[in-house]
Amino acid sequence: MAVVSNGTTMADAGAFSASLGSMVLIKTLTASSSADLSFVHGGSSVVLDGTYPIYLFKFINLHPATDNVQFRHNASTDAGSNYNLNKTSTMFEGEHDEGDTSDTCNYVTGHDIANSTAVAKITYNIGNDNDQSISGEMWLFNPSSATYVKHFMTVVSNTHNGNYEKNTHTAGYYNTTSDIDAMQFTFSSGNIDSGQIKLYGIKDS
Repeated sequence: MAVVSNGTTMADAGAFSASLGSMVLIKTLTASSSADLSFVHGGSSVVLDGTYPIYLFKFINLHPATDNVQFRHNASTDAGSNYNLNKTSTMFEGEHDEGDTSDTCNYVTGHDIANSTAVAKITYNIGNDNDQSISGEMWLFNPSSATYVKHFMTVVSNTHNGNYEKNTHTAGYYNTTSDIDAMQFTFSSGNIDSGQIKLYGIKDS
């Protein structure tokens, strides 16, 4: 007997044919006064290798313990022993305050980097009021390529410590043809008080 859902045959004669989706949840890390949240291939069921051509990190209400901080990322090719890869990035942002008195959209030269081992910034001026946090996502492309540098893009929304909405976009690349097998996320000062980062693999992309 066939199993049909919304006109689609999902199982027939013992064969299961429904698509399980292209986005696969790999790992969820939950912060609790954490110095960092790090995803290391092969540790704690983390997959970060050639299994998927694209990896997606989702940032969900990350709350800093310290006021007026940056949110940042770095990568490793030696399973997290060193997070010191050269990278180049670009950043632009839009801002609007609660009082409707200020709005901007601009390229942020002070927060980009040029082939440097410095930690890459995702956004900055994050407030630590009880209701302030950052949410968004980061895409990492083909981290196991032996041919190409490793491109990334981020887009986030955060509450500025001066009660602004800040929407920040970054893009760049890790300047290595070695396998990236670990990613680390930190605030520039203090701990990640709470929140989650989810890692997904994107199939058939």
